[in-house]
Amino acid sequence: MSTHPKIFLSAGEASGEHYGTLLIPAIRRLEPDAEFFGLGGQRMEALGFRRIVRAEDVAVMGITEVIRHMPRIYGEYRKLKASIATEKPDAAVLIDFPDVNLSLAKHLKRAGVPVIYFVSPQLWAWKKYRIREVQRYVDRMLVIFPFEERFYLDRKVQAEFVGHPLAELPLPTISRETFAREAGLNPSKGWIGLLPGSRAKEIRLNLPEMLRTAELLSQNGPGYEFLLPLAPTLTASHRAEVQAMLPPTPRITITNEARATLHHARASIVASGTATVEAALIGNPFLVVYRVSPLTYAVAKRVVDVPHVAMVNLIAESRIVPELIQGDFTARNVVSHLQPLLTDKSVRARMQSSLRSISDMLMAKGKDDPLAHETTAVDRVARVTSQMLHAKQPGK
Repeated sequence: MSTHPKIFLSAGEASGEHYGTLLIPAIRRLEPDAEFFGLGGQRMEALGFRRIVRAEDVAVMGITEVIRHMPRIYGEYRKLKASIATEKPDAAVLIDFPDVNLSLAKHLKRAGVPVIYFVSPQLWAWKKYRIREVQRYVDRMLVIFPFEERFYLDRKVQAEFVGHPLAELPLPTISRETFAREAGLNPSKGWIGLLPGSRAKEIRLNLPEMLRTAELLSQNGPGYEFLLPLAPTLTASHRAEVQAMLPPTPRITITNEARATLHHARASIVASGTATVEAALIGNPFLVVYRVSPLTYAVAKRVVDVPHVAMVNLIAESRIVPELIQGDFTARNVVSHLQPLLTDKSVRARMQSSLRSISDMLMAKGKDDPLAHETTAVDRVARVTSQMLHAKQPGK
């Protein structure tokens, strides 16, 4: 390893880019001279990360969407492969985004680069055959959900539950009044969060029904305002597209801070994904919705093998939040499930009690690591990365 270790990072979606933004300074605390390059977002670039490929250029979703964008995605993938050959990184950290990162893992491993995978692909839900790729090409699998550790250890993968980074974050400190003033909201009204997903395609599929829900709720009176946080990985053109989707009434206020929105909202409608974990950890009553293309859904129904769609329900091993998926995701269905969360104190309290249990499950405290109480999930990933950099013979 050189005196200036090179670390290849790959984070292709909003949540992965968030973790990448936390990971860069955490690694630098252990490796001050480390250089970072690869696939990432603007916030990573602001930390000195050299973007070979921009996250916003490859964040697509679903089977039909991936097929449609395959030529462009493959072109970007070739840029990443070329950068690995040219830069010769000393280690690689791949964050989630399995359709790209599992392919990169194979290329990196064959190039002799130690591969750390942070945030497991959901192989326990579908595409279990891809476990062979993990077994062959990933040196360390660092997982953020406790049940994943056993899944991999049973399959002879060196895995560790490092905790979920979101479980370690303090609640937003911005006051309701300050948040209202900055966003132009009325603090005396109830706020409802609309979180349609972080990718443009998700928003196109999920937001229209959320907007119809807002219209139905507004017909019962002007008691609510609606907040729409947008991911920082969205391009300016995508944000303009969202703006054009918004109706004149009811008023939908775009915010730039999902956590503050969830913290102050009375309840929320959340597309399946990382935001459901954020809502649970913040304690905001919510329901989960999701819609994909008909072809993607037809294929998923045949291959996905889990009892719940929402990660929160999978962690709890019970249906603690309602799920409205595909055809069940209609404005009227959403209203019928949302109304009790807005108005019924006992229903709200019951859900909030269930959500509090999720936080304890996602903390890595009590592990054998004597420093577990002093470090975060990202610190653990940074420590493993540093160890891999200095190992004489990286490997399993």
